Amino acid sequence: MGLIHEPIELSDGYRAHARWWLPDSPLGAVLYLHGIESHGGWFEASASRLAGAGFAVLLPDRRGSGANRQDRGHARSAGRLLADVEEQLAIVQSRASVKRVHLAGVSWGGKLAAAYAARGSGQIASLTLIAPGLFPQVDLPAAQKLRVGLAAVFASQTTFAIPLEDPSLFTGNPERITFIGTDPLRLRSATAGLLLASWKLDRLARRLAWRRVDVPVHLFLAEHDRIIHNEPTRMFVRSLSDADRVITEYRRASHTLEFEAAPEPFLADLVRWLEHAEQACGSPQAGARPCCQKP
Repeated sequence: MGLIHEPIELSDGYRAHARWWLPDSPLGAVLYLHGIESHGGWFEASASRLAGAGFAVLLPDRRGSGANRQDRGHARSAGRLLADVEEQLAIVQSRASVKRVHLAGVSWGGKLAAAYAARGSGQIASLTLIAPGLFPQVDLPAAQKLRVGLAAVFASQTTFAIPLEDPSLFTGNPERITFIGTDPLRLRSATAGLLLASWKLDRLARRLAWRRVDVPVHLFLAEHDRIIHNEPTRMFVRSLSDADRVITEYRRASHTLEFEAAPEPFLADLVRWLEHAEQACGSPQAGARPCCQKP
């Protein structure tokens, strides 16, 4: 049940580095999406806790990020990124022998998760948004956006610095500030193609508010987040129609909840939430099997 490093091959031939936790008889399964600069290694603690609770977990490095050197910092379109999520969900379903998968996204990965959920896929069992990048506080200046737009048309692999250079934006924990600042796998620049795809995902993710959301949703927020705007994010989740919605905010916490000096409250809440969501898959009728398990 320990951590396994095993790549996954996507339909266009891209081999993405991935971290797996595969209990023998999983309670359920989770696909866990990381942020724009980060990689799966930042979130091994929470993934391991979920595995300890009985969940199979796939924590991939997004194409062009983390341990993936091919097309560094690049994605050719929002559609390709969403196709990656679709294929990763199918891989988890097959490996863990489940019908549906819990989808979790941190920061920028939360935006990608919301954009995927807005498509109305029947593959997901719940949606977990951890400080999701739906309403960012930090963004490129207008002049830089114009240059990105021009580059996206004429030279999509032109790179631009991601405006999150200061590690203290992510956490106030000195140990983790040092870790982020020296992390050789941290993505510090992105191509015009990835940035354009990110802006398209913004629009796609917000369509979630126009759809009937038929899976439970949990939003985790940090009170002192300097990367995202909490209030519009909170209002967005409250606006989701027909959703079983839960919002948890941690006082005095910074953006990357996993990196708090005392992350236990968040880790425990995340496990309890997904255990609850797994049980919610089942019919209220006595003896019904959870929907995430194959019959």
